[in-house]
This record gives sequence, C-alpha cells and structure tokens, in this order.
Amino acid sequence: MKIRVCSLARLHETVEETRARHVVTLVRDEARVFRPNGIAPDDHLWLQMDDISEPLDGMILPCEEHVQKLVGFLDRWDRAQPLVVHCFAGISRSTAAAYVAACALSPQRDEEEIALRLRAASPTASPNIRLVAMGDAFLGRQGRMLKAIGRIGYGLAAYEAEPFTLPVD
Repeated sequence: MKIRVCSLARLHETVEETRARHVVTLVRDEARVFRPNGIAPDDHLWLQMDDISEPLDGMILPCEEHVQKLVGFLDRWDRAQPLVVHCFAGISRSTAAAYVAACALSPQRDEEEIALRLRAASPTASPNIRLVAMGDAFLGRQGRMLKAIGRIGYGLAAYEAEPFTLPVD
C-alpha cells in the first residue's frame, strides 16, 4: 500500500505513471485543478483549504472536517494502486495529509517511525502543522503525531517538491 505525493503541476503525470484511481486534492482555488483522466468524481476528494496554520482573514484554515473527510475517503481506496495526494507545491498540505493517512491506515505503527519514513522519502516535506494537529486529535494519538513531525523538522526550502512515495503498512 503506497501513497504518492506530488505538486499540482505534476498531478496528471503522477496519476498516469502510477495508474492511480483515487486522488486527494488539498488546494483552495478550484480554477487551477482539473480531475485527471481515469479518476471518477467519487474517487477524487477535494479538500479546499489554504496552506496556513493560524486564522487569516479571507483564507480557509485546515480543520477537523477536512481530516474527517480524508480519513473517511480512505475507505473508498481499494489499495490496488497508489493513492495520489497533492497540493500546490507538494510540500506542506499534501505531506501533512499523507502523514495523517498513513497514521490512520497503520494505527499500530509508531508515529515517529512514520514521520521518519516521510522525511526519508522527501527532504522537502514540511507538513502543515495545523493539519497534523487536527489529524492527531481526530485519531486519538495524544500529541504523538505533532511531536514526531516536530522531531523531523522543516524540510529543505523548495518552490516545488519532487513526487515521492510514502509506503504504508
């Protein structure tokens, strides 16, 4: 079972390359996103949010409802092909969502081990801390997800991340 993370610019090629059938989009601006060929509307979860961790006027803060929808969507994913998760740059919202999904799919696995896998897969991953906090609370991980992401720290500065795979078991 694998989660493939990419930027918006690499979405279509990533879906084609992996033959994915399920996509999670974490981009607010709907004019920028076009559902890739082969992805049914019900198999495309769109979580409209901005990449912020504190409230800002006119922006959409990641919230518990986003996490609920993400975790619920995982039941639709048949795991035959990778799940593609993307945001604008493939650095913050998508890496947080991939981390939350991996923790939800592997409730017995240590949060720090999953965070270390994330860092090994992507040197630029800088998970949105608000989304991680919402996932931690929703999954009942008692702050362990936040601590694990804090231990791996911010990723290398980049405008756009290279697509990467987060293995989940």
